[in-house]
Amino acid sequence: MAAKRPTRPRRVLVLDVGGTHVKAAFSGRAREIKIVSGPTMTPHEMIRKLAGRLLGRSYDAVAIGYPGPVRHGRIVGEPHNLGPGWLGFDFESALHRPTRIINDAAMQALGSYRGGRMLFLGLGTGLGTAMILDGTIAPLELAHLPYKKGKTYEDFVGDAALKRMGRRKWRKEVFEVAATFYAALEPDYIVIGGGNQRHLKELPPHAERGDNRSAIAGGARLWAGPTPPTAPVPAPRTHARPSHGKLGGR
Repeated sequence: MAAKRPTRPRRVLVLDVGGTHVKAAFSGRAREIKIVSGPTMTPHEMIRKLAGRLLGRSYDAVAIGYPGPVRHGRIVGEPHNLGPGWLGFDFESALHRPTRIINDAAMQALGSYRGGRMLFLGLGTGLGTAMILDGTIAPLELAHLPYKKGKTYEDFVGDAALKRMGRRKWRKEVFEVAATFYAALEPDYIVIGGGNQRHLKELPPHAERGDNRSAIAGGARLWAGPTPPTAPVPAPRTHARPSHGKLGGR
């Protein structure tokens, strides 16, 4: 039986699940725990690896950023960059704490949000996408939509693309994808996060660099209330909208 849910826990364990690592941290603490993940990692293996690292540490609730589709707090599809068994896994029983699950890009977006219409792009093993629209989180699954040459957006800006094309061509693709999404979704601003954002010397128009700890902040916010706080949005930069931007191939 799941533990009784606190309305606002004092200490949240946040798990940012990625294709190469799982980062764990506690709300209000700077130190992170990191374990290796990879294409064969199952949720059972993740819990086993974390158990020893969390021994003796107290927390009231758990927030999980999952690299795949989540609806109404439930995983609805297996991840592209991890092993099987995530769909239907009982995290509350495994972790013995009330647990909230959200798409990993949405959790990072929540930690980066400061009002208005924000588009989040996470450049990591794959491509994470999410929007927050005036306080309402809207997880997106744009990464695996058809883009060009019979491939998806993730095929051009994911980690495999970076290694295959090299930084110069990869950066050009990131700029093109950001321009396409900006034209189609009309955000006030874009936040670019994820581990591979460090390879961008410059950012696309209308974009700002995300903080690597935004996912941890987002996990804490997930338990703070039903919607993230809002704040005034700065005036957009004076860049013309690209005329070629649209979802799908060109």
